[in-house]
Amino acid sequence: VQLQASGGGLVQAGGSLRLSCAASGRIFSSHFMGWFRQAPGKEREFVAGIRWGNGYTYYTHSVKGRFTISRSSAENTVYLQMNSLKPEDTAIYYCARANGYETTPQLYSYWGQGTKVTVSS
Repeated sequence: VQLQASGGGLVQAGGSLRLSCAASGRIFSSHFMGWFRQAPGKEREFVAGIRWGNGYTYYTHSVKGRFTISRSSAENTVYLQMNSLKPEDTAIYYCARANGYETTPQLYSYWGQGTKVTVSS
């Protein structure tokens, strides 16, 4: 499986971006797709995730109400809609696939290359 993340960029605080993660190869209903981010000098952290089969979503506290994760089975793609962006959201964002619900990066088997998000104040 290969994951291709895109959609990052430079945006002012309060703005929006939509990230995409296109997957080659099949994603099964049991799989869990996650978005992580890593800011300079910080550890990679879980942002949001979605269970492919039933669409259940999970978010870290700091993005609840601002970010929305979704998926398109037809397009084999996961999206992260990010609204009301803050400077502290600045990071490289990665998509990844795990075999089940996980928030620990080490338990994800496949990773995209990352897309940079910069939020200016």
